[in-house]
Amino acid sequence: MAKKTVTSEILNIEPIDLSNLASCGITEECLAGKTAVVTGGASNVGLGYARALAWSGANVVVADLNETAGNETQRVINEENGRDCCLFVKVNVTSQEDINNLKEKALAKFGKVDILINNAMNMRLNGPVLTSKVEDLESSFQISAKGVMMAIQAFVPAMIERGYGVVTYSATQFHYCPPMVGGTIYTAGKAAATSLIMSLANEVKGKGVYVFCLTPAGVARIDFSKMPAPPAPKPGDPPMPKFDPQMMKRMMSMPGFDGMVPPEAGGAAMVYCLLNAEKLHGSGFLVSDAFNAMNFPYPKPETVMPPQKGHRLPDMELTMAFCTMGPGFDA
Repeated sequence: MAKKTVTSEILNIEPIDLSNLASCGITEECLAGKTAVVTGGASNVGLGYARALAWSGANVVVADLNETAGNETQRVINEENGRDCCLFVKVNVTSQEDINNLKEKALAKFGKVDILINNAMNMRLNGPVLTSKVEDLESSFQISAKGVMMAIQAFVPAMIERGYGVVTYSATQFHYCPPMVGGTIYTAGKAAATSLIMSLANEVKGKGVYVFCLTPAGVARIDFSKMPAPPAPKPGDPPMPKFDPQMMKRMMSMPGFDGMVPPEAGGAAMVYCLLNAEKLHGSGFLVSDAFNAMNFPYPKPETVMPPQKGHRLPDMELTMAFCTMGPGFDA
């Protein structure tokens, strides 16, 4: 049943109720006794993950740089669920000191960490190769690759000792492909982290720790009419199409949804993946794959694409090659 409806003037949220997904295993107790750390968990996709995990019975440690949003996330999740299940810790994922502090506070509050969701990233690091500062690329690697590696080293050894754990990463496309979101510098950093995660999957094989990448393509809550027009391209940048809010909405719409996927739905997909983590070990896949596997009750079922047969990959699909690997839900 729906839990308490909590509103926020700080967070962009809608009420969360996943009770219609009991047929695929998502219940208010399906993650009871588990503790998850979600980096970048105080906004957008990460916030959707955190709220869905708590709804499903888990304790959640939200790691984020935004202290105002983080404290509000803690309040909202605790009030929604009527229990002290969420802890916010201000974290810069590129800082070893902050990661150590995150680990210390998570263990002090909940005793263990079973699930690590690496989601933090700076979307502003999205420039092209020819005109971006090298420092932007360094920042992208610091957040995605270094931050992910330090978080893994902080939490995975104890998972191996207990013989249980799940590690996942919010991956993205392999290379920038207009008009997709996330430019060259952004995708380069995330590609490095995706490689780390897939290598970890091989390193922990047979140890009870399951590792996969989920690409939350199209998951966001955006008012397209209020989006600022993109800056004019610099000399050498690829040409940008004329900004049109309605065109942007259509371009970024996901099959089955009128526009982008609400973060609450993305959170439901993450819970489903965590429940099937052993099957998904070593895989990378799009959130739409998870929706199809869980028979998600789409608002617009008539727009959902049927599974595709083998075919030559066009450029727009090839850019997602890094996202779709391993056995996935068809194992």
